[in-house]
Amino acid sequence: MKILLAVDGSSYTKKMLAYLSTHDELFGANNDYTVFTVQPTLPPRARAAVGKEVLNSYYAEETEKVIAPVAKFLTRHSINAKSIWKVGPVGETIAKFADSGKFDLLIMGSHGHGALGNLVMGSVATQVLAHSKVPVLLVR
Repeated sequence: MKILLAVDGSSYTKKMLAYLSTHDELFGANNDYTVFTVQPTLPPRARAAVGKEVLNSYYAEETEKVIAPVAKFLTRHSINAKSIWKVGPVGETIAKFADSGKFDLLIMGSHGHGALGNLVMGSVATQVLAHSKVPVLLVR
């Protein structure tokens, strides 16, 4: 099975990884894993002020802070995964990548605010569910 792991480095990512590692019968090492993270686009003024080279370096450093511990965790659990990152609106970018990559399943952590919380704060998980055709497993 081709599985996309959407990560952001939060405690919800850690819960998702713990779930993944404790369900070997579903998510064993024989699957094809891709770890994916999205860096939110900085505002136009900030991008113009720092320049392209500094901006790209910033995005790469922030991505490494998210990907490195995830990769280390997966390696300890005998799971080999590719790592990919993009810059953009988080929910939409995850959904588009999952669809274009023809993944069988997208797994991500969720804050679990519920309907009222989503109305007030919005939710990356809600955006992913609204835009993706790939089945999504949310871990709270």
